[in-house]
Amino acid sequence: MHNTLGILLAGGAGERLHPLTRHTAKPAVPFGGSYRVIDFTLSNCVNSDIRRIFVLTQYKALELTRHVRDGWDIFSGDIGEFIEVVPPMKRVHEGWYLGTADAVYQNIESIVAEKPEHVLILSGDHIYKMDYREILEWHQTYRADVTIATIQVDPGEAWRFGIVEIEDDYRITGFEEKPKHGNPSPSIFNPNMLSASMGVYVFRTAALLNALREDAEDSESSHDFGHDVLPRLIETTRVVAYDFHDLNQKAARYWRDVGTLDAYYDANMDLVSVTPELNLYDSKWPVRTRPAQSPPAKFVFAHEGRRMGVALDSIVSPGCIVSGGKIVRCILSPGVRINSYCDVQDTILLHNAQVGRYARIRRAIIDSGATVPEGSVIGFHPEQDREKGYHVTESGIVVVPHDPAPVEAIVS
Repeated sequence: MHNTLGILLAGGAGERLHPLTRHTAKPAVPFGGSYRVIDFTLSNCVNSDIRRIFVLTQYKALELTRHVRDGWDIFSGDIGEFIEVVPPMKRVHEGWYLGTADAVYQNIESIVAEKPEHVLILSGDHIYKMDYREILEWHQTYRADVTIATIQVDPGEAWRFGIVEIEDDYRITGFEEKPKHGNPSPSIFNPNMLSASMGVYVFRTAALLNALREDAEDSESSHDFGHDVLPRLIETTRVVAYDFHDLNQKAARYWRDVGTLDAYYDANMDLVSVTPELNLYDSKWPVRTRPAQSPPAKFVFAHEGRRMGVALDSIVSPGCIVSGGKIVRCILSPGVRINSYCDVQDTILLHNAQVGRYARIRRAIIDSGATVPEGSVIGFHPEQDREKGYHVTESGIVVVPHDPAPVEAIVS
């Protein structure tokens, strides 16, 4: 795989995940307790033997940059391996990244310098397991200029995806981003389903460079792969589809875009099921992350006549303390503290969140560093939660944000 360069697009603002993305980039948002969203794509790269990787960042990238620096410094520069975080540097024009294609175009000099035979374009904010060696082999077998990874989706979900039309030889003849009409072409891989783009693309390098230059010269383009570059390429080059092979080995293929608060909550909470759709315990396809330098989790007050600290059907990360409280179907990220007499259910608690005594919480997301005051009641009365300044999603998930001290207070 030394002839392949991986490029992870990790610059999205993640506005639909606000307030979790108020202070950090979407790919750096915690997921599943100890992980960050970007860890899943990076783990796919490492497990697939992709060892030259550019991570393109833009918005609020400090935490993401530190996570990659401290958790993914596992390559050997002596033999040409690397993972490099690349912020916008205005090397091609004076703007910031204007879209996914423009982000890659602005780093065209770095691509040329590496001389790869193929370029693998990936999104840094999807949750899935995929061996990229398989799509690269497919790409070469069918002599493609571009290969698009696709996943089968129900026709009723077409409006959420980029839907592709595929001929019998797997060549893509149509690409429509989030169609509103009700008659997309059925998938060649399953006539009862549609084929949707996963945001995973393999390019023959020359085809990519030509497409990026052409797109950059188009003043009407939004400089996005899905909206602009790929529909144009379908008319002029050989673009084929690769049907997603899920290494997760479950009944349904697992690929999640956790771009909204409700989708993020659902994907996390599935992990506490007895048999979750996503298997984090597969030693054959490990998911790496930056290890927390924390003591083991601790549960206290079992022998002092007080309520025992207990966790049921939950994920508890290192550094957590459950002190006389009860948590059920929860995910505790590193450093979370649950104080005495609490009752917390169906809730995600991000790094270093603190829950005061006697608090009652259900169906909530507690942001990193947030403190829930003693005696709080959250998730039972939506209007009261909104009055407190909490965000409540359409499905009723309550998000408790972390409000740091004002800049003026820090400076003074």
